[in-house]
Amino acid sequence: MSRQTTSVGSSCLDLWREKNDRLVRQAKVAQNSGLTLRRQQLAQDALEGLRGLLHSLQGLPAAVPVLPLELTVTCNFIILRASLAQGFTEDQAQDIQRSLERVLETQEQQGPRLEQGLRELWDSVLRASCLLPELLSALHRLVGLQAALWLSADRLGDLALLLETLNGSQSGASKDLLLLLKTWSPPAEELDAPLTLQDAQGLKDVLLTAFAYRQGLQELITGNPDKALSSLHEAASGLCPRPVLVQVYTALGSCHRKMGNPQRALLYLVAALKEGSAWGPPLLEASRLYQQLGDTTAELESLELLVEALNVPCSSKAPQFLIEVELLLPPPDLASPLHCGTQSQTKHILASRAGDAAEHYLDLLALLLDSSEPRFSPPPSPPGPCMPEVFLEAAVALIQAGRAQDALTLCEELLSRTSSLLPKMSRLWEDARKGTKELPYCPLWVSATHLLQGQAWVQLGAQKVAISEFSRCLELLFRATPEEKEQGAAFNCEQGCKSDAALQQLRAAALISRGLEWVASGQDTKALQDFLLSVQMCPGNRDTYFHLLQTLKRLDRRDEATALWWRLEAQTKGSHEDALSLPLYLESYLSWIRPSDRDAFLEEFRTSLPKSCDL
Repeated sequence: MSRQTTSVGSSCLDLWREKNDRLVRQAKVAQNSGLTLRRQQLAQDALEGLRGLLHSLQGLPAAVPVLPLELTVTCNFIILRASLAQGFTEDQAQDIQRSLERVLETQEQQGPRLEQGLRELWDSVLRASCLLPELLSALHRLVGLQAALWLSADRLGDLALLLETLNGSQSGASKDLLLLLKTWSPPAEELDAPLTLQDAQGLKDVLLTAFAYRQGLQELITGNPDKALSSLHEAASGLCPRPVLVQVYTALGSCHRKMGNPQRALLYLVAALKEGSAWGPPLLEASRLYQQLGDTTAELESLELLVEALNVPCSSKAPQFLIEVELLLPPPDLASPLHCGTQSQTKHILASRAGDAAEHYLDLLALLLDSSEPRFSPPPSPPGPCMPEVFLEAAVALIQAGRAQDALTLCEELLSRTSSLLPKMSRLWEDARKGTKELPYCPLWVSATHLLQGQAWVQLGAQKVAISEFSRCLELLFRATPEEKEQGAAFNCEQGCKSDAALQQLRAAALISRGLEWVASGQDTKALQDFLLSVQMCPGNRDTYFHLLQTLKRLDRRDEATALWWRLEAQTKGSHEDALSLPLYLESYLSWIRPSDRDAFLEEFRTSLPKSCDL
């Protein structure tokens, strides 16, 4: 009777094993199928078959002779499910936990482990594994899947402790996860073992490459390119799929650029471009490298190629029915040097760097206006400026190109899009001041539009209209009051400071611009009022002092001019101008009204002072 029962049990085990092997072969056939629908259907059928087989095996009391097959089926089921879903879920963690509990059931350790978490369960199972050598290969595969799940969830501490226990080190001496992964030595698979989709050695190779790349990229993002190099070299030398190798080579190029090795950086970027069709990251990094080298032509060529590359749909290969390196990589990080953004963001970089910026900006606006309805919101960080700021930058580029009439047309378009907000301007300023609403970017945009219109009319020789536009800009700006610092907790301090700085500099720019027009029309007294006010509004802007000094000298107000010169000298020696984070359009505008002969004039004024006053 006992012999007959054993025969029946062996017969069932053989049937279960045959079913596992058939389902694994079916999944591999599906992998090689060129027809997407057939491939998906075969894989899904294999998954459901493995689910049913696992349910049958786990419906019986845990037994050591059956556990190697049960654990193998569990691993195949988790691998196929994760690859089809392209990610891990809590269900996979529960599948692993159930398998560990089944192992401990055979050792009559069910009672104590009910209170244990996954990591404690692993400790118990690995301690018991020395008594169960027949489970060793299957347990190593399960360790590989647990490691993949914890790596994808960024639970690196748990993963390190698991590998320490697996490698037989209980001292905690080594917390180097890369070293622990390299030290892990899975046993060779037996020739007559049940078929698996992926063995433990294959899982180890994937984990090693994925972790090395993740660690190297993180070091690069946090500003440690020298530390990133060794990890990235490890990733490149391992089981590295071509799409990942492109990213690894690009990251290595970025490391060498930041370390001052442009030639080596270029070699890695060329290698990245040769490895695959994902040209975006290496082209963006190449543009940064050429910018650093001062090669503007090559930089712009790289950006133009990047625009074209981003316009080409990405051709991605069908994922393997395995745990792949890509499955274990973190989601794209905006801070990563490998994040190349969208086509419009690249076009914006190109426009801001190109000499013929006007056409590039018009091309960018056409792309943005065709794609979707623009949202007038505070500019995001770091992807780039929002639509109104692109309008303003484009208007600046047109004025610089001598196309004042086109700039006016663009400004009118921007005003028409914001006209509905004009009646609400005072409320917007008040809400921003109290910190109860978004910061007042919209009023700044409208004010800046009038400022640029004024400059365009200056270029066209219409002085009265220009002064009217500068006055309109100032009228809007003086409705605003700087954010009250005691309300600072109610809004983002960094954005508030940036908005305040832009507000002050816009006021100074409008006052200087109007003052210069008063000077051009021979009305120095009116110009003096504007320049005095600009010094009060923006005391950190040295250009305001210069224009005021020039005007005082012309009006022969010698004592006041001398006092101002001494004040300017003290300011120059006492501190340097702080680097302001201003919108690009405003930086460009301020450069227009910055006098080129400032230093020569100040030196001439100094030499004209009486000897007793001279330094």
